[in-house]
Amino acid sequence: NVLNPADGSVVGTVIEATAADVHRAIASAAAAAPAWNERPVEDRAACLERLADLLEANRLELMRLAVREAGKTVGDAVAEVREAVDFCRYYAVQARTQLQPEILPGPTGERNELHLVGRGVFACISPWNFPLAIFLGQVCAALVAGNAVIAKPAPQTPLIAFRAVELAWQAGIPHDVLHVLPGGVEVGDAIIGHGQVNGVAFTGSMPTARTIARNLLKDDNRPIVPLIAETGGLNAMIVDSSALPEQVVADVVTSAFRSAGQRCSALRLLIVQDEVADGIITMLKGAMDTLVIGDPADIRTDVGPVIDAGARDKLEAYRQSAEGNWVHALELPQNTGTFIAPTLIRLNSLEDLKQEWFGPLLHVVTWKAGELDSLVARINALGYGLTMGLHSRIKATADKVGLMARVGNLYVNRSMIGAVVGSQPFGGEGLSGTGPKAGGPHFLMRFVSERTISTDTTSAGGNATLLSLAETDV
Repeated sequence: NVLNPADGSVVGTVIEATAADVHRAIASAAAAAPAWNERPVEDRAACLERLADLLEANRLELMRLAVREAGKTVGDAVAEVREAVDFCRYYAVQARTQLQPEILPGPTGERNELHLVGRGVFACISPWNFPLAIFLGQVCAALVAGNAVIAKPAPQTPLIAFRAVELAWQAGIPHDVLHVLPGGVEVGDAIIGHGQVNGVAFTGSMPTARTIARNLLKDDNRPIVPLIAETGGLNAMIVDSSALPEQVVADVVTSAFRSAGQRCSALRLLIVQDEVADGIITMLKGAMDTLVIGDPADIRTDVGPVIDAGARDKLEAYRQSAEGNWVHALELPQNTGTFIAPTLIRLNSLEDLKQEWFGPLLHVVTWKAGELDSLVARINALGYGLTMGLHSRIKATADKVGLMARVGNLYVNRSMIGAVVGSQPFGGEGLSGTGPKAGGPHFLMRFVSERTISTDTTSAGGNATLLSLAETDV
């Protein structure tokens, strides 16, 4: 049963794929991949654009699924559909320009061509926190690059993925080119371990990404399989004494508590300069008190539930263990769902944050003037590199942090969430992922193989193009 995290009601029922289902789907995809790859790029791109139109036409249904199945607020559900549409249209445009054959230079009498082709069968394993946008972002990139796709949605959110695949089929993507296999770890392991899978796109936790990487190397007779992984981060925001407090507080609340803190990019560690810390924390507590916690289907709700009981229990156990360091914690309304009270927790040192807590829990530490260089170095030393925020009205400070920060996305004087396809390509480095960035101009390149054809045209009697030149051109 798929449960509504807001009240525990059953949203729908899904039958988990079996090992036989996995084998049949991959065999079908492998057989269909060559013909799909041979279709003109324009045809594949047109399928994505028709899918974008269908997503918009079915927006309310998809929003309803996002709210009921993933516990998203109405505002987040709107953004979810919009981002999925953006991925479809953006990758269609990118494919038309990037995946065309390219003539390369060479000596007279030789023709050199570079072709980009699909790798074969791509496995796309997506998370529950963006069950439509990230799901379709991975799938559409793989498809438009000429691959067949085996898509495995998160076990908490298969229904919206099924509906997206139905719309993709309706948009003209063949059934045997795109398969969806619901299930948990066992299904994922069966897909990853299959020798006919030629590439993997994964968004989720670092431990799972490591497991996938290891499993792809188990068979010594298998070619090296590319892995595109986007994982989490210990995302920090630095605030100096020049920052505008009202703007800081608004952006902190958005970054830490929107989507109940369940975004890869969400703010986990607020680092405020000593001189302004007390005032900003006082304002932050007041802003937290205005948050409305409750039913995500209610347009007034700011903070909905976390995804399931397992996530709630893990977060609540940690929250209670840190009770002595609470700076501020909200009260939960009476409910039957999987809610966590937004909480501000003081740390003695930024190094005290040992892992990512994927929920509405924000940690705060202070720093002293003159320590900016060492502060950024200490953040870098945590090993993650997804997002970082900076609030400062000093350009030299912004320039320095921009040069020093080892993160995929640095946000200056704004919130740290809501990356826009094509404008803020998203993805990290270090423990936060492999790149290339989703929604960016280099993403499709990881889904293709490069092939060069070099032809000696003199074997056919010379370079025919020379015959078309006028005497004045020679």
